[in-house]
Formats: sequence, C-alpha cells, structure tokens
Amino acid sequence: MKEIKNPCRSICRYDEEKVCIGCHRTMEEAAGWPFFSEEQKAGILENIEERKNRIKTGSDNYERYV
Repeated sequence: MKEIKNPCRSICRYDEEKVCIGCHRTMEEAAGWPFFSEEQKAGILENIEERKNRIKTGSDNYERYV
C-alpha cells in the first residue's frame, strides 16, 4: 500500500463535536495521524468521506460550514 498523505488543510478549527472544519477529522484522528498504519489512515479517509456526505445532505449539524 502506498503512503497516504495527511489530509490537513491548515485550518485546524474544531466544532463542538471535536471535528475539524477543514479536514473533517476528529481531534483523535488528527493527533494520531503520524502514528497510524496506512490501513488505519485509509479507514480515517473513509470516515472523512462519510462526514462530508452528511454535510452535503444536511443530515447533521455540519451544514453551517458549507
């Protein structure tokens, strides 16, 4: 598996649910990124896509950032 790049967008502001409004990672995902395996990072990227989809559909409270 090739190296997965850090999805950070250098915004690093978190909402009340502790999810970054820039990269959509949780605080734990962002802090642990350098220590995760490539498989774990791939899973985090899947989590990010799910969060982005919720934003697009308005199915949670993230739509205020769109």
